[in-house]
Amino acid sequence: MKSYNIALIPGDGIGVDVIEASWLVLNAVARRFGFELASKTFPWSCEYYLEHGVMMPADGIEQLRPFDAIFLGAVGWPARVPDAVSLHGLLLPIRKSFDLYVNARPHRLLRGVEGPLRSSGFDILCIRENTEGEYSGAGGRVHQGSTNEVAVETAIFTRNGVERILRYGFEAARKRSGKLASVTKSNAQKYSMVFWDEVTDALAAEYPDVKVSRYHVDAVAARFVTNPETLNVVVASNLFGDILTDLGAAIQGGLGFAASANINPAGGVPSMFEPVHGSAPDIAGKGIANPLATIWAGALMLEHLGEQQAASALITAMENVTAQRTALTPDMGGTSPTMDVANAVIKAL
Repeated sequence: MKSYNIALIPGDGIGVDVIEASWLVLNAVARRFGFELASKTFPWSCEYYLEHGVMMPADGIEQLRPFDAIFLGAVGWPARVPDAVSLHGLLLPIRKSFDLYVNARPHRLLRGVEGPLRSSGFDILCIRENTEGEYSGAGGRVHQGSTNEVAVETAIFTRNGVERILRYGFEAARKRSGKLASVTKSNAQKYSMVFWDEVTDALAAEYPDVKVSRYHVDAVAARFVTNPETLNVVVASNLFGDILTDLGAAIQGGLGFAASANINPAGGVPSMFEPVHGSAPDIAGKGIANPLATIWAGALMLEHLGEQQAASALITAMENVTAQRTALTPDMGGTSPTMDVANAVIKAL
């Protein structure tokens, strides 16, 4: 029987709750489709930081390297550890060390789910550059604490980085609708974003079957709200993709449905799969967090591992649960605990 070795990082807050519930679901679908999921849990979190002074040990990346994939819950507890510490101490090092340059986030209204703006007709795959751009970490502060303090944050765009994320977007568009929206702000950022547009145009010649549209980020944000049916695959830089995907999550019904995949398409390293709802400290440990984003992220992980049938079955089961509307966590307008929703998905399988 085929077996996959998964690194579990529950992290902080509700990350612990949703990973526990979702792991039960993933093991259920694995049994049904004839493969195994082995796991090892890593306690790296803000609590770990308070005890050890680091978010993960110095050899943390090497500990993760042998795994087939990483399944992460949530990172952050701002009241205890500054976000800049938790993010730069765990999540970003994993993304950059394994060169997980693709951040893919599907935004779709599941059956039975009503978003704040619409009840259907919303299906956009966002492809976000994940390792450079505005989050490169190049910069610094001088004269700190004085009246003439200066802070510099430099966005780094390399031809290799821009070309490979755009190419991934073109390939995704070719598999879906044949439409690709490339997002910049080239009217204001005349170096980095004009460069992005030029690379987009150069690659478009290789994909004559894909219709490319170029949008400024403010215009495409409005289009998410007013005309989402005109969009299908959207590719953007690290910062723009980050912002647009939170907007997409809100339209699809909330962050409780927002799943993501951090992928290195070349393989050879573990890609990482996570919900993007954060740690929600106010409801941590109460057993009422929505596990669907994490289950959806698990389906993305199974698809990446080559278990396409299992991934599709899991999405179908999840959507059957939302359509029946009998097992809903409070954010979905119900009263069901996290585990009840997970068990409903297992039953639907």
